[in-house]
Amino acid sequence: MPPVRSAEAAYDANVPSNPVKSKAMGHFQRFFLRGLAVVLPATLTLWVLVQAYLWIDRSIAQPINQFIQYLIVQIFWQWPEIGAWFGLVPSTEEMENLRNAAKMSSGEVSSDAELVFAYQQTIVNSWWNDYFLVRMIGIVVAITAVYVAGRLVGGLVGRWAYRWFERFLTSLPVIKKIYAWIKQIVDFLFNNQEKAMKFNRVVAVEYPRRGIWSVGFQTGESMKSIRPKSGNSITVFIPSSPTPFTGYTVTIPREDAIDLPISVEEAIGFAISGGVLRPPSQQVPAIDEKAGDPWSRYEVESTQESD
Repeated sequence: MPPVRSAEAAYDANVPSNPVKSKAMGHFQRFFLRGLAVVLPATLTLWVLVQAYLWIDRSIAQPINQFIQYLIVQIFWQWPEIGAWFGLVPSTEEMENLRNAAKMSSGEVSSDAELVFAYQQTIVNSWWNDYFLVRMIGIVVAITAVYVAGRLVGGLVGRWAYRWFERFLTSLPVIKKIYAWIKQIVDFLFNNQEKAMKFNRVVAVEYPRRGIWSVGFQTGESMKSIRPKSGNSITVFIPSSPTPFTGYTVTIPREDAIDLPISVEEAIGFAISGGVLRPPSQQVPAIDEKAGDPWSRYEVESTQESD
């Protein structure tokens, strides 16, 4: 027979051996999680911004900067007087040091041109390594190029060149599908302002069946071929969780869509978090099992008042 445990032994087994230590750990865990909730959003936001800057600097700014460095060195190489004006022509003593570093004799001048070119290239590269504002030239050039491209496309010659370039891309077997898909997304986000404004309407619709409500965005009117059957209907994009960039596009009657007084950002946060992050205006009181659902009582009171 197993030994019978006394009431005191059972009590001692359930009571923490060190109540003070357990209380201290509870305090530490509570305040640590509270601090994490305060620090983590700002830290992650800063990390995303830093990673975005590093990607832009590595993928866009650095290639442009390398091309600019190459052009500057070529200019100094073709026009030595410009290099002398910038102080990039090595003196006699510096040339001797360059020959010694290349393990050449002091009287050997056959490779002086290559040594001067490497000397100027090293100095020009040091400008980008030592000065932050100089490294920003690549980003400034990229922004200026995008602006100039936008201005050129607005003109007759620019539109003709853009159409010719677009026809060339769409004639390539694989690239034409990728280009067409990306162009539709870019046109929707940047060029077509009317569609962008309609996307600001957040609605709730019964999808995928009656009784199940989903949050979506009205993207526009329904297609012409659907109108005879659907009547006055709209097109709604219903994002999926946790990736709101994918989802389903449905056409529903306009009267079946309920406007929600929340912003697009709040609706996207609701979808990404799986409903955990709710807008402040859409918070509901917690349900007490003993007291019952407060919203049910509200409905009963409203029904009684209406009677």
